Amino acid sequence: VVADDIYRSAVANLAFLEPGTRYHYQIKTQDKKKLFVYPSFDSSYVFTTETLWQYRTDPPTFRFALGSCAFINDSIYDRPGKPYGKNYTIFNEIRKQQPDMMLWMGDNIYLREVDFESRQGINYRYLHARKIPSLAALLHTCPQYAIWDDHDYGPNDANGSYVHKDWTLEAFKRFWANPSYGGPATGDGITTHFAMNDVEFFMLDNRYHRTPENAFGVKPTILGEQQIQWLITALKTSKATYKFVVMGGQFLNTAAKFENYSVYPEERQLLLDAIEKNNIKGVIFLTGDRHCTELSELTLPNGLKVYDLTVSPLTSGAYDNSKEENALRVDGTIVAEQNFGIIALEGPVKERKLTISIFKSTGEKAWEKTITLN
Repeated sequence: VVADDIYRSAVANLAFLEPGTRYHYQIKTQDKKKLFVYPSFDSSYVFTTETLWQYRTDPPTFRFALGSCAFINDSIYDRPGKPYGKNYTIFNEIRKQQPDMMLWMGDNIYLREVDFESRQGINYRYLHARKIPSLAALLHTCPQYAIWDDHDYGPNDANGSYVHKDWTLEAFKRFWANPSYGGPATGDGITTHFAMNDVEFFMLDNRYHRTPENAFGVKPTILGEQQIQWLITALKTSKATYKFVVMGGQFLNTAAKFENYSVYPEERQLLLDAIEKNNIKGVIFLTGDRHCTELSELTLPNGLKVYDLTVSPLTSGAYDNSKEENALRVDGTIVAEQNFGIIALEGPVKERKLTISIFKSTGEKAWEKTITLN
């Protein structure tokens, strides 16, 4: 275990774990006393490694939670007026669903103006958020994977020009235990990939290489050429039943406004053409950012379907985008209040069924939809 007293965080690398095994662990300080962040916490925690099912059985049933935009109020540094964050009990409702993993789709913290110019400010923002008991408890419930968007990357609507993106990358690595963070294949940033049972997650960085959509002399891009080439190649290579492409902003929404991918039409079409021409089945974009949940569906010219499930916000202010002209929106899927999603995968490998359930912050189900490759 490597701990840094300045930032009050620790990273533990575990080895020699067996598949399909339940492990119990405790956290203790060097003087052998149990470390209680909150007195109400049980000091014993549990995790279970993934089952080795390949060439033996059908893939296991599993369920994962997802959401984005988690604003935790901090009155000293917040803008004056009505608090922007609320309904922190949503994290308890996610725990009640007993997901096998949790996917954070950006704006997982909200950096404030006083945070942007110092490493200490950036790390303080993570630590402040994780003092919320309901959130801290959720983080112990199951594996957590994350991407970032503008508010945990830098200032509002920040792009690759943010000069301290190395600081926010340091903090992201410290507080999110992803498999990797960028690299030779994808370029710098937080891009990573992992498999879970019979599906794969392609975790994209929509900030580190981003350029403005209208700057003279600069080619407009969200992902950057290297990350795009990696994504297309990795999707083409994948044998996964469903391929989840995870990034901060909406991909399919046809309304070219705010930071939707439709504001970058050439790059958006390039990715859609690559999915079609390479006959890549089972692509589902999982996105956040918009402070409103909705499902979009596109049928490509060759008959393949592509989906974009946006789940937002967790605790931030909500926005009703029902008047946006999104030609691909699935009727009845808008939720303009705090909410989270659960995706369940079950059934034999050749008949794998995917069910999307959206829950309000109270735990009440807002809507449900089942998708199959057939």
